[in-house]
Amino acid sequence: MSISVLDPAQIHLQEKLPGGAYWQGVIKRGKTLRIQDLQGSHGVSIVCYNADNPIERLNVADTAKIQFNAFLGKGKVLYSDMGRVLMSITEDTSGCHDLICGCSNAASNEKKYGPELHNNSRNNFLKALAKQGLTRKDLMPNLNLFSRVMVSPEGELSYSEASEKPGSFIDLRAEMNVFIVVSNCPHVLHPSPEYNPKPIELTVWNSPAPAADDLCRTANPEVIRGFINTDALFAQD
Repeated sequence: MSISVLDPAQIHLQEKLPGGAYWQGVIKRGKTLRIQDLQGSHGVSIVCYNADNPIERLNVADTAKIQFNAFLGKGKVLYSDMGRVLMSITEDTSGCHDLICGCSNAASNEKKYGPELHNNSRNNFLKALAKQGLTRKDLMPNLNLFSRVMVSPEGELSYSEASEKPGSFIDLRAEMNVFIVVSNCPHVLHPSPEYNPKPIELTVWNSPAPAADDLCRTANPEVIRGFINTDALFAQD
């Protein structure tokens, strides 16, 4: 069976997220969130937190530094600011994910698209966080999916439209109970002068337990320590 095909009996939730909209939810430990690019995404931004203690949240600097890679793909993980693993990338057919650029905001939208109001990821994140009793101080740098950013020798950043691969997806397995916000707004560097984000599909499914040789859990000594710290949270459950 193709890795893109899921057993319907294992699916807990499946819905389409229109361009410009956001989605929030809790992915329980051991379940997987699949985010799929349906029509050629202009970028998708995510932030995530320990749902049981949201003072612990995604740390993009550590995620890049510990894995020596700012461009994530299958086998990589998302680290929290407490040295634990929030989510693992167990499958990825895109290969275009960016930890560098942050997300769109009202000012970047106005500069690119003009004064007409369009949804942006910063505002989407703040709206979602407010529903959880969190505020602007709880918003941290994000991960951008389906977005390849190239860095020149001079440090200049440019966006590759080859990132847009209809049908591609990323699977994010929750390694703790994770509160996640998904904002379907264009990447801040996407070159199109037209605001036209495409719909994506979100699927939460009951993924199999990781095997002893799980790629994400055994990639290197640093990630092994991260999982020891993470699993200790649930040792007495």
